[in-house]
Amino acid sequence: MNETNIPVPKPGVMDIAMYVPGKSKVPDGVKLHKLSSNESPIGPSQQAVAAIADATSKMEDYPDGSSTQLRNAVAEAHGLNPDHIICGNGSDEILGLLANTYLANGDEAIFTEHGFLVYKIATLTAGAKPVVVREEDCKANVDAILEAVTPKTKLVFLANPNNPTGTYLPIEEIRRLHAGLPSTVVLVIDAAYAEYVRRNDYESGIEMVSASSNVIMTRTFSKIYGLAALRIGWAYGPRHMIDALNRVRGPFNVNAAAIAAGAAAMRDKSHLEQSIVHNDEWLVKVTEGLEALGLDVTPSVGNFVLVHFPDVEGKRAPDADDYLTKRGFVLRLVGGYGFPNSLRMTIGTAEANLGTLAALKEFLA
Repeated sequence: MNETNIPVPKPGVMDIAMYVPGKSKVPDGVKLHKLSSNESPIGPSQQAVAAIADATSKMEDYPDGSSTQLRNAVAEAHGLNPDHIICGNGSDEILGLLANTYLANGDEAIFTEHGFLVYKIATLTAGAKPVVVREEDCKANVDAILEAVTPKTKLVFLANPNNPTGTYLPIEEIRRLHAGLPSTVVLVIDAAYAEYVRRNDYESGIEMVSASSNVIMTRTFSKIYGLAALRIGWAYGPRHMIDALNRVRGPFNVNAAAIAAGAAAMRDKSHLEQSIVHNDEWLVKVTEGLEALGLDVTPSVGNFVLVHFPDVEGKRAPDADDYLTKRGFVLRLVGGYGFPNSLRMTIGTAEANLGTLAALKEFLA
């Protein structure tokens, strides 16, 4: 076939590096402990599981195109107006909708050097230019972001807390960032890990959205709610922005099982608290255990830690990854995020956490 006579993607598409999920395979006969995708070790709420079973009894019917049940549950839990909420096929879809709604050729979107890889993919897909700014000590730098703003800037993506570093900006810094942005620039606060944060100076973004016309906050059910397989996300924003996003999203973008399960999970407060307690306990134990082995760990407020390995032959991150994988402990290489000698470790079950620490002790010996 003559390749000069085939359909050609629009300029820029083939320059996009495909997103590579955390791996989930180990050698045959080895028990898998997947700690590569920041999934919940607690699993989903049993109320959510029951809701799925009920929802699948009518699979011949289209789902509610407005995700009313889910939006109402989110609004009820957070004291919000459901008309200011949009639901999506994971928060990834909403990030893509924001890019496709507010970015065009020649526009720019800003994000930080160790930010979520989907920001760049969404920006390039929309035909716009990604502008990457430096971080300081693995934290977003407000001054660097503001310095990068030009008349072409239309979006600023900020993960708070950030993945894969686990660091966050206190609310005063977020307010300073917002105050320095033109009113025509959308500040996207990606708060996928907000439920895990236990800091008095942290806010997820709800208050800022309520008081602003150019701020939107995205959230997910994939992490603390244990519903990653269903792909459920939501966003809270000004009515005019939600209206714009609803015009470009698919008419049935959230399936019926996801709507029912998400609503049930949002209302199961005891399951949420169980997940928080587990993470609070093991985030400390895992961090202290890694540091006791002589490894550097970036202080995290999420459900994962970024572990830095020595620049020593045979003891670098790829070596550790290979050693751990052969023993069933799957972590995440994060070279694509600018950390070629680091691994991101999800806080898992007690067995997985202790097993990883034991294997790393053997590896570093």
